[in-house]
Amino acid sequence: MKRIITFLLVILLFPIQIYAYSNNIIVGGKTIGIEINSKGVYVVGFYKVNNEFIGKKSGFQIGDQIIELNNNKIDDINTLNSYLSDNKNIFKIIRGKEEKTIESNIVYEDNTYKTGLYVKNQIIGVGTLSYIDPETKVFASLGHDIIEKESSKRFDIKDGNIYKAETNNIRKSEINSPGEKKAIINKQEIIGDIKLNESEGIFGIYNKEIDMNNTMEVSKKEDIRKGEAFIRTSIEKDTVQDYKINILSIDEQDSTKNILFEIKDEELLSKTGGIIQGMSGSPIIQNNKIIGVVNYVVIEDPTKGFGIFITSMLEKGDKIIS
Repeated sequence: MKRIITFLLVILLFPIQIYAYSNNIIVGGKTIGIEINSKGVYVVGFYKVNNEFIGKKSGFQIGDQIIELNNNKIDDINTLNSYLSDNKNIFKIIRGKEEKTIESNIVYEDNTYKTGLYVKNQIIGVGTLSYIDPETKVFASLGHDIIEKESSKRFDIKDGNIYKAETNNIRKSEINSPGEKKAIINKQEIIGDIKLNESEGIFGIYNKEIDMNNTMEVSKKEDIRKGEAFIRTSIEKDTVQDYKINILSIDEQDSTKNILFEIKDEELLSKTGGIIQGMSGSPIIQNNKIIGVVNYVVIEDPTKGFGIFITSMLEKGDKIIS
C-alpha cells in the first residue's frame, strides 16, 4: 500500500569526524511556540491593481525572495514598504540559487503604494522540544524543516525564537486528515534562539537554566530494534508523558524517515487519533535511551508515523558550534 507522507583527530593520516555532541542529553517532550523570520521577504501571491496583475506581469514568481529594493537591503515587510518610490522600482531577488533583478512600476493610490504582491517574512507555529545538549546548550525540535506553504520551499531564516507554550486543545487525526495540537504561546518568555532550519529539524541555543542531572543516553543506530518503544510528548497543558509505540521497521538509507512505528497506547489514540501536527519533535525512547524524534505522520493511517535517528539531528546541530 502506498504511503503518503503530510534532526580533530587524525590517525594514520586518515581524517575521522569527531562530533561535539554529548553522549547523554536532556530529553524534551514539552510543547513550544516557534517563530522564524526570513532573510528578505517571500512573494506568496498576487493581487490585481487597476484590473491588472502588475507584480506577475513584472516577472515575479511565487517563492521569490526579495532581498533588496532600490539598492537598499530588505529585512522585513516594513523596510520593503519604506523603500518603495513613485518611480520604477528595482528589486533584487533570489530565485532558487540565482540572484535576479526585476523592474516594476508601483501604483500609488489611497495613500498606499500597491505592488500587486502578497509577501511574507515570518512563520509562527507549534512544535515539541526534542532535546537540549547539556554541554553546549544546543536544542533541536521538529525533526524536519519548516516549509513556506505557498511555495513549498524551505524557509530561509534570518533568526527566530522558541517560546514557552501550553497545549490547550487537540483536533484529532482522521484518515487523510492529520489532526493538530493547539497551544497558548507565551511570547513574553523566550527560551531559545533559532539558528538553523534544516531537513533534520530546527536548531538553536537554549537560553534558560537546565538540569544537568536530568539526562538520557543517546542510542547508536545499530542498537535500535523493532518492537516496543515510547514517544514522549505533551497533549494536555504542560504535562509530559510517555506513550507506547511499536517500531515496525528501521531504514538507515533514508535521510530523515528512518523509524516507522505505530501507536499502541490506547490513551493517546483516544485523545489524538494518532500522530498530529505539533507532535513533530517528540522524542522516541527505547531501552531507556533516546533513539529518535517523531517527524512525519502517515496521512492515510495516522496511527502510524516516522521518526528520524537522534544521531542525525545531533550531528546537524553540531553546525552551530563547529
